[in-house]
Amino acid sequence: MEILLEPLQYAFLQRALLGGAAIAMMTGLLGVFVVQRGLAFLGSGLAHASFGGIALGALVAYAVGGAGLLAQPLWVALPFTLAAALAIAWVRDRTDLSSDTAIGVFFAVAVALGVLFLSLIPPDANVVDVYHLLFGSILAVGPADLRIILVTATAVLALLILTWGRLAYATFDADLAAADGLPVRLLDYGLFAVAAVAVVVSAQVVGIVLMAAYLVIPAAAARLAARSLVAMSVGAVTIGVTTTLVGLFASYVADVPSGAAIILLQALVFGVAAVTSRR
Repeated sequence: MEILLEPLQYAFLQRALLGGAAIAMMTGLLGVFVVQRGLAFLGSGLAHASFGGIALGALVAYAVGGAGLLAQPLWVALPFTLAAALAIAWVRDRTDLSSDTAIGVFFAVAVALGVLFLSLIPPDANVVDVYHLLFGSILAVGPADLRIILVTATAVLALLILTWGRLAYATFDADLAAADGLPVRLLDYGLFAVAAVAVVVSAQVVGIVLMAAYLVIPAAAARLAARSLVAMSVGAVTIGVTTTLVGLFASYVADVPSGAAIILLQALVFGVAAVTSRR
C-alpha cells in the first residue's frame, strides 16, 4: 500500500493523474464515434495537423518576442487545427474521396508546413522542443496546462453527452437519420471540430503520439467486447482512465517513460480483447 501512496505526495504526479484521467474520459467518448464511423486515421491526422499548428504558433511567438497572448503557441495552433479538421470534412463531403484519403492529404501538408515553420526559428531561440511536441510527457503537465485540459474536457464531455443520441443515430444510419430531419452534415462537421479542439489542447502537453493512441485504442478495444454503443462508450472511458492511472504508477515504479507505459497497457488490453472476443 505504501508503494501506491508514496507517488501521490508529489504535485507533478497528482497533476498528471488528473490531466490524464480528464484526457482519457474526453477522448474515450469521442473515440467511440471516431472508431464506429471508420475514422481511426482521423486521430492521427489531427494530431499531426496540430504539429503544423503548434509549429506556426511557435514561429509567431518567436516573431512577437514572447510577449502577449500570441506568446502561447496554443492560440495559433487551435484555429489552424480546427481549420484543417473542417477542411478534411469539406473535402470528404464535396468529393468522392474517402475519409482516409482526405485525412492523408492534410496530414502530409500539415507536417510539411510544421517542418517549414520550425526551420525558420533559430535553433537557440528555445521556443519549442520538437521531441517534447512529438512524444510529450504527461508528467510535465503544469498548473496552467491542467486548468486548460480540465476546462476543455468538461466542455467536450458536456457537448458529446448532450448530442450523444443524435450522433449515435447518424453514426448507425446517416441516410435514415437525415430522412428523419436530423442535421447529419452539421453533426459531422461538429464532430470533426470537437475532435480537433480535444486533440490540439491535449497534444501540446502529452505529445502527438500519445494523443493519437488515446483517440483510437481504448475505443477499439471496447468495440471488440461491447454489444451496444452504450457499453462501448462506458468500456472506452473505463479502459482509457484505468490504463492511464496504472500506466503512470507503473512508469513511476519502473522508471520508464510514462507515455510509452500508457500506450503499451492500452495495446495489451486491445490484444486481450482481440483474442477473447467472438465475431
